[in-house]
This record gives sequence, structure tokens and C-alpha cells, in this order.
Amino acid sequence: MDGLLRLDAVGQAKAVRDGQVSARELAEAAIARIEAADGELNAVIHRRFERALAEIDAIPADAPFRGVPILLKDLGWREAGEPYSGGSNVRDGLEGAESYGVARLREAGFVLLGRTNTPEFGSTITTEPVAFGATRNPYDPAYSAGGSSGGSAAAVAAGMVALATASDGGGSIRVPSSMCGLVGLKPTRGRVSHGPQGEGWSGFSCPGFVNRSVRDAAVALDVVSGRYPGDPYDAPALPGRLADEVGRDPGRLRIGFLTKHPRGDVPEVPELTEAVTGAAALLDSLGHEVTPGGPGALGDGDFPRHFGAIVADNLAAHVAALGEARGKPVQPEELETRNAAMVGAAARHSAAEHILATQWVDGFRRRMAAWWSEGHDLLLVPSMGAAPFPLGWIPPDDLSVAFGRTSYVVAYTSPFNATGQPAVSLPLHRNGLGLPVGVQLVAAAGREDLLVRVAAQIESARPFDHAALP
Repeated sequence: MDGLLRLDAVGQAKAVRDGQVSARELAEAAIARIEAADGELNAVIHRRFERALAEIDAIPADAPFRGVPILLKDLGWREAGEPYSGGSNVRDGLEGAESYGVARLREAGFVLLGRTNTPEFGSTITTEPVAFGATRNPYDPAYSAGGSSGGSAAAVAAGMVALATASDGGGSIRVPSSMCGLVGLKPTRGRVSHGPQGEGWSGFSCPGFVNRSVRDAAVALDVVSGRYPGDPYDAPALPGRLADEVGRDPGRLRIGFLTKHPRGDVPEVPELTEAVTGAAALLDSLGHEVTPGGPGALGDGDFPRHFGAIVADNLAAHVAALGEARGKPVQPEELETRNAAMVGAAARHSAAEHILATQWVDGFRRRMAAWWSEGHDLLLVPSMGAAPFPLGWIPPDDLSVAFGRTSYVVAYTSPFNATGQPAVSLPLHRNGLGLPVGVQLVAAAGREDLLVRVAAQIESARPFDHAALP
């Protein structure tokens, strides 16, 4: 059965359709793998195994992913009737509001086995919440699985499920994908609805998945994509299904690459440079025009300040809503130190300062977009601004160190949350310790189709090695 768990979701769905395994047997195998591996990894913090198995018989026989097990990140992706924590001990009791994306997963036939660990409110890049404890990296349990989708990434890398839901507000799909050797596609803003809940971080956050194959990244996004009435953002229309882009010739692309962050405050890391230069050489060998360079706006030193202010304001609003839902305000001592500090910082921002920050980001978005409109197709950069790091590297109480390290880890990812552009992390490199190091490709807004084409071309030329699988 381990062989079936090594398949991607498309392969598992085919195995069920072809009668190689029943939907129940596949779900039971995934449950057994979770029970065997999660004692060490701590990726799955809520298990609904009995309920999931009881739901299988009601799945329509023609559902495209009938019987394929999946795990949901415990941030966003709400399920009716199931506990929801957002990684915190402070909870809102709103378990009954099922996300549109979860409803679409059910319709597609996925079997929802449980929820995965995440840092409190998803506000950092390592999954070590006080409420549930640290998630460990399947490649080395002393290392972080990244965040905020670290529980999902660890579960997929360890073969518990073929894919899991995630979300990305500043790198939270791409960073854990890099740390755990996965394919992590952050979609264009508005491609996936946040409904019926509100938007995430003023539109910075996007729902998505962590996967082991490019075709899974494409088909999973196809399942949940689509605009609902009242959604505040509308992504540019795709030419067709992303699944159909897998294997399609991307043509000769004009690709810029950066091994040094133009802002100047991000340390240079040899293994990141090796990863990007190796990917650049591979793309050149595939016939693309690959040259050094990228958008000048990426070097704007004011970006972290404005981005951080908007995130802090959104976090403060979320905490205020939690207090309102439970009938008494949330006190600073109820929050992790990091989040209490961010809520305090937001209290010192005026409404005018918040609007000015969003207007600055509007201008930044236009300046960034100019580079793609001038004839560039893709930007190649590291998936994160640091080497794989051990648990505890982001200290919970030394905020100066924690915020400083977080800032440069997300230096290559958060700008594309602000611009709303799609980006994908690909597992093309390992460091000297054998830990995964991802590279990131970024396209113009709405061009997930181009990312899928070239990512599939790369995967075919250099198949990804998922060494943590059973």
C-alpha cells in the first residue's frame, strides 16, 4: 500500500477508478500512515478519521477524485461542524461556516481526513505554535517544516496524503514547499475565493495547495478556482483548464534571474545561489533566454515597512473580531509574544496611515508589473531568503531577532503577495545536509498557465526527488 501512497493525487484517483484499490482502502492506508509518522512530525492536529470513512459511500462514483485523501490547513479552509483554531488557543466558535473551497473539494470526491498544524494566525514562517507544538521536517526532525502551511507541507512530504490545502499571505505556501521539497503554487489574487469568510490580509493572502507534482498543483487549483458573487477581486481569465497546460510547450521564454536581493539587506547564502544558478542553467538548456536581472522596484527599501503595517493592522482586526465573537476582548497575554507585539503596533497606526500604506502598495504593484509588461515572461529567484533552518531559529520571545530573520526569509516572496502575482516554488536543489532548497518562478498576474507549462517542462527534464516518502 505504500506504493499507492507514493502516487500523486491524479495517480491515486486513477488507481481508484481502475479498481486497483477501493476508496475506503486508500483512505485507511493514509490513516495508517498518519498514525505511524505523525507521532514524530506533529503535522495533523485534528483527526476526523471515523467521520471521513463514514462519508465515503456517499461520494458519487463519477467524482473525479473519489476516495483521494486530503488534509486541510487549520487556517482558512473551514469545515462545517469541525473544530477550528487558526493555530491559537483563542478561538471564535464559528465552526459552522464552511469555506467555498472546502465545498468544492467535497464535490470533487476528496476524503477530508483532518486539519494540519499552523503557527498562531499564520503570522510567521515556522510552524511552532504554543497551542499545538512544533511540526518537524520529514527530512530532518530537528528542522522546521516552514510556515505558515508547515503542517500541510510536512504531511505531504512524509506521504500521509498526496496533497493538502495551504494559504500564502507572505510566502506561506512557497516557504514550506521549499523546506519540505514540494511544488507550491501561489495563485493570482482572486483566483480562489475566500468566501464566505472575509479576505485575508487586505488581499495579500491566497488559498492554495502544497503538492508533490506539477500536475497535482494544476488540477487542484482547477477544482477550487472560480469567482463567487460578491468576491472583491477577479483574477484574469485563464485560457482553459490548468491541467491541460501540463506537457504543453511553453515556447522560448524570456526569463530574468536574481541570486542577490536588490534591496541589499538580505544576506547572501551560497546554497540559494547554487539553487538559482542551477535552475537558470537548466532553463537555458531547455531553450529559454535566461539573463541576470529583475524588476527594479523589488529593491525598494520602504516595502517591508508598508507590508508589515498592513499585516499588523489585519491581525489586530482579526483579534478584535475574536474578542467580539466570544463576548470579551482578547488580552495581550492570551496571544503569543509575536502577535501581541503586532497588535500593539497596529494600535499605534492611524486610519490615515493604513490608507497611505495601501496606496503605497498600489504604486509598488504598478512599478513591479512594468518589468513583465516590458517583455519579460518569468522571474527566477530563491523561494526564501535563508537556508533551511532548525526549530527554534525564529525565537518566540526575542522579537528583534525573530522579526529581522522573518523579514529576510520572506524578502523574495512577500512582494508577490502585495502585487497579487502567481508564483511557484519547485524542489530542484538539496544542500550539503540533504535538505531541500526551492527555487521560485514568478509570472505576470493571471499567468498561472505559463507557470504550469514551464514547471512541468522542468519536472520532466529533471524529475523531483521526494526522498522523505515511505
